[in-house]
Amino acid sequence: MVEFMTETTRRPTGVPRPAGAERPAGPGSAESLLPRAAPGWAGGPAAPDGHDAAVILERSRASVDPELRAAVASLPVSMRRIARYHFGWEHADGTPAAGNGGKAIRPALVLTAATALGGPPARAVAARAAAAVELVHNFTLLHDDVMDRDVTRRHRPTAWTVFGENDAILAGDALQALALGLLAENPHPASPAAAARLAGCVVELCEGQRTDTALERRAPGEVTLAEVLAMAEAKTGALLGCACAVGGLYAGAGEEEVEALDAFGRQAGLAFQLIDDVIGIWGDPARTGKPAGADLTARKKSLPVVAALTSGTPDAAELAELYARPHQEGEQEYLALVVERAGGRDWAQAQAADRMARAVADLARAVPDPANAGGLLALAEFVTRRSS
Repeated sequence: MVEFMTETTRRPTGVPRPAGAERPAGPGSAESLLPRAAPGWAGGPAAPDGHDAAVILERSRASVDPELRAAVASLPVSMRRIARYHFGWEHADGTPAAGNGGKAIRPALVLTAATALGGPPARAVAARAAAAVELVHNFTLLHDDVMDRDVTRRHRPTAWTVFGENDAILAGDALQALALGLLAENPHPASPAAAARLAGCVVELCEGQRTDTALERRAPGEVTLAEVLAMAEAKTGALLGCACAVGGLYAGAGEEEVEALDAFGRQAGLAFQLIDDVIGIWGDPARTGKPAGADLTARKKSLPVVAALTSGTPDAAELAELYARPHQEGEQEYLALVVERAGGRDWAQAQAADRMARAVADLARAVPDPANAGGLLALAEFVTRRSS
């Protein structure tokens, strides 16, 4: 059992909230959960000057998007249409759309890790590998939306609600095959190792999703924080870690550096998931593209919810009772309040800060010079300061 905050402080015992990590005033925001610090390893996770996450993401998208579009164009017409809709490039009727397929954080990690260890030449040759990682990510999204019965993604209906479950699943399978094909056809000497790592990551992703669905079938009081953290690492941390490691491989990094990059991505991925789960409960639908409290309606055992359920507080007992009964219209706001009173929100914020501190330490092992690591730090800070 995890110790939690008193009713007065509502802060985890022994885990003080980091300076600068006060909860935002607005209920729809999850920003500023991590401390800002001066540049450099000794100062904390803030990225050195000159590294702007928005610029990195835009530049990475410009490098990877042609590879993605070319890969999707090779699909049979039926699956190509679904994939283009899912990426936001087309409307359901096949007419062009202005969507960009999400933030493209994972391919940005591939390219930025390659640059950190090998400079611009490594970045240039890693674009296809970055596209492969993004294809795998979207394979998981297509499948997750079906299994989780999510009806909205990126501010519009999910692919399965438009094209049907079977077609969405098959399109996801095709994206995974495209990803491994991109690496298999790439003559770069790092490609075999990258393909093996990505294939292993897919297996871990599938196991994480299997665990997630299994946990959803268990009673609220039968799920532990350790189980949910392990599941989150497999579902989210594994692919971010893989992305960083693949970038390192294309830069010619050694085994120790590649493993340190993987560890950095995994810890940043856990911080990402913690914030994502906070947003899933308290996020603003206008910014998230999903209904308010959708995770609570679906009775998802997200990290803040399980932290609340295992807090040993009276609110935990009430939450278990509420979660054990079918959803009732209009109860999301009260459920969110109970999760917060039981400590789930503060625990998630403190954990996000802790995981980012671990990520910074892992990155220092792979890239000792903070100036070279600045891009990766900027991306890690971006994903843990977002509000949608």
